[in-house]
Amino acid sequence: MSLYQQWEELIKSKKKKPDYAKFIQDYLQREKEIYEEILENYPQIVKGTCEELAKKYNMSNLEFVGFLDGINTSLKDELDLDEIKEDTNITLDIDYAKLYWNMVDAQAKWLYEISAWDKILTKEQRKQIRNDINKSKTVVKPKKIGRNEPCPCGSGLKYKKCCGK
Repeated sequence: MSLYQQWEELIKSKKKKPDYAKFIQDYLQREKEIYEEILENYPQIVKGTCEELAKKYNMSNLEFVGFLDGINTSLKDELDLDEIKEDTNITLDIDYAKLYWNMVDAQAKWLYEISAWDKILTKEQRKQIRNDINKSKTVVKPKKIGRNEPCPCGSGLKYKKCCGK
């Protein structure tokens, strides 16, 4: 069983236990600390084996794979999570605009409000990303065709006599 599958099983097993909220809260705090360090060291690319990086960031190998699951879609070259083992070389070449987008989209306020973002993306860039996300979630209904209006198919007939039958 891969580390990623073990991570998923760990999460499933924890959901049934009363200490799940504490487990997640502890994990999210360590995740925030990793992001703070990564953002502070911008534009450095993080490299190392899974085990080395897990130790560096004070996590177990499983928790670090969980972190990789969260950041994976923000990487320039996504990782195949099912193939990661303790000795797998990991390169976190991050697309920072995409990372910010994903954090805002996930409503992870504790992550997208980290002060280190100030030196990576301007306030205007961050505001534009938030606006783009809001626009992407807005549903625009098409204008309703009245029954006595010309049919949009171009037949020249009224809608009620053509496609509106």
